[in-house]
Amino acid sequence: MKILVVNSGSSSIKYQLFDMTDESVLAKGLVERIGIPNSIINHYPAGQEPVKTYQDIPNHKVGIKLLMDALLHAEYGVIKNISEIAAVGHRVVHAGEKFSGSVLLTDEVMDALRGCIELAPLHNPPNILGIEVCKELMPGIPQVGVFDTAFHQTIPENAYLYGIPYKFYKKYKIRRYGFHGTSHQYVAQRAAEILKRPLEELKIITCHLGNGSSITAVKNGISIDTSLGFGTVSGIIMGTRCGDLDPAIIPFLMDKEKLGVEEINKIIYKESGLFGLSEGISSDKRDLRKRANQGEIRAIRAISVFTYGVKKYIGAYAAAMGGIDVIVFTAGIGENSMETRAESCEGLEFLGVKIDPEKNKIRGKEAIVSNDNSVVKVMVIPTNEELMIAKDTAEISKKLQ
Repeated sequence: MKILVVNSGSSSIKYQLFDMTDESVLAKGLVERIGIPNSIINHYPAGQEPVKTYQDIPNHKVGIKLLMDALLHAEYGVIKNISEIAAVGHRVVHAGEKFSGSVLLTDEVMDALRGCIELAPLHNPPNILGIEVCKELMPGIPQVGVFDTAFHQTIPENAYLYGIPYKFYKKYKIRRYGFHGTSHQYVAQRAAEILKRPLEELKIITCHLGNGSSITAVKNGISIDTSLGFGTVSGIIMGTRCGDLDPAIIPFLMDKEKLGVEEINKIIYKESGLFGLSEGISSDKRDLRKRANQGEIRAIRAISVFTYGVKKYIGAYAAAMGGIDVIVFTAGIGENSMETRAESCEGLEFLGVKIDPEKNKIRGKEAIVSNDNSVVKVMVIPTNEELMIAKDTAEISKKLQ
């Protein structure tokens, strides 16, 4: 069974084609700069040289047609007919409270996703557009939606409600939703597999650390709390996002700086976090680490706030779960920064966390980086959201046969 996974963004489309008999990747690629000059499709067929095609890509329909052409190409294609694709799995950022798992994308489901656009105005529209184009270009092939928010639908009411009048939850569904769910679910499951322990018996804290970051408490296989909330700005600081913020700061700044809603949103989403705290040095942790190693106080300050936030959430979630068995680091920073892992766990020895400095000298591969006598296992697990989407899509498509 071959499954195509599509992640449609505002100006890009990521894709992977899986052979689910062995979960191997037949091809993957990235369509970039849709509707922007110098458009390009990067196609990576397994076992062959990468192929770059520069071509005007005015819209998503042309982009998806190009990726299909690449998969079918006589020289570097990996399938002979589009009918070889059993189903297409789509990453969708927000499904509100409507779905607690992946679903076949029927007309009714599409209507529900459109109803969630106001909850994720930057992400859901291009996700929905990618689905609509795939339905048009691949008629008869099942389309499945896999939602970033679905894994967190198990969070209990006392963790997802905010302390505002309850009528606003009932009226507007303002609550903690959480994101990166596919990533958190994948690495939690993989941790249990590596440790050869039942997922249902583990208390795991998963740290998805990248340009966007979130931390999740996974108890007995389900999400019980997560750092991102109603939107994608709470929790620890991120590349340009502010993280947890006293709400009183927003009207204060709006008054003092004479800011409108769009302007304050730009500050908290685009000008804060690592970028803002470093006074514009960079939103990229690698750049900041280099400058910090040179003694640049602005970079040191930003990194310190970041790692302190990770440590604080680990402690909070250990308390929420009544203990902790495993800490998992994943995503760009979590997988590749041994300094971030060490600094985030420093001072957590009282919880039984002991990182091994030698084992921790790894990047981008699965490893246990804690000491052999560490009560809590500290692990690095590269995330694989695409494989998780492919698995869910394959499972749903089998039921249709």
